[in-house]
Amino acid sequence: MKILVMGGTRFIGKPLVAQLQAFGHDLTLFTRGRNPVPAGVEHLIGDRTNPEALAPLQGRSFDVIIDSSGRSLSDSRAVVERTGEPKHRFVYVSSAGVYADGEQWPLDENAPTDPACRHAGKLETEEWLRRQGIPFTSFRPTYIIGPGNYNPVESWFFDRIVHGRPVPLPGDGSTITQLGHVGDLAIAMARCLEVEAATNRIYNCSGRKGVTFRGLVAAAARACGQDPSVVEIRCFDPAGLDPKARKSFPLRLAHFLTDVHRLERELAWKPVFDLDAALADSFANDYALRPGGSPDFSGDDALLSCG
Repeated sequence: MKILVMGGTRFIGKPLVAQLQAFGHDLTLFTRGRNPVPAGVEHLIGDRTNPEALAPLQGRSFDVIIDSSGRSLSDSRAVVERTGEPKHRFVYVSSAGVYADGEQWPLDENAPTDPACRHAGKLETEEWLRRQGIPFTSFRPTYIIGPGNYNPVESWFFDRIVHGRPVPLPGDGSTITQLGHVGDLAIAMARCLEVEAATNRIYNCSGRKGVTFRGLVAAAARACGQDPSVVEIRCFDPAGLDPKARKSFPLRLAHFLTDVHRLERELAWKPVFDLDAALADSFANDYALRPGGSPDFSGDDALLSCG
């Protein structure tokens, strides 16, 4: 199929493009031109936040549009306005952050959403695609990790473990979160194009299991080649944090766990990476290859002062 990928050279895009090439698809990537693209791929360069930069898409037609970088409805709508609706599917990377806080876990795809959440633009895009009658598949990952991750998720824990720093955790560290590997998300996104049942469906996509914050520290230590028992954990009271200090901790302070059974059942998908394998891959093939130097730990002071 003829596929337009909005993005494609960074975190999610790299393994996704590799999967699509393995399936034999004809790819066009629209990026800002900061990173190279694989051989055999058409490359259109422009900043999608500038409407004039989308001119190369005008009048083009695609079987599939994959939007891995859109944050707002206007982002995705501007693409469709220039290309027309895709003939087969619009594939969208949304976020499990669209769900409202709940009392029963894990959250499935029918759980209530929060229109005032920080990912409201992604929720609006999903709703717009449905209203417009554009065949779509949307993926709602929790925290995505793996090589190339530009969000400080696993690296936040690696920094403190590698540099012998205490790891601040909210409460008693029993809060449950969920991480998934970027390669597993890429597999699911590529596979959905081959499955008719995936049309107009939303899928949670993450690891099968949740993990407590304390369990995450232990798994991160193993990825760093260290004994988890020697890693110092210091708990803090999140109720005493101001909004700025809250951002010093990279994860939600409440439970964040989704049900991935629909994805497993309808796409015959199962994650290749469990938590330990995902963290080990990210450490060995990204973090350990970065230039040396001491990270900025100044935000930890505010966290630890609420102990």
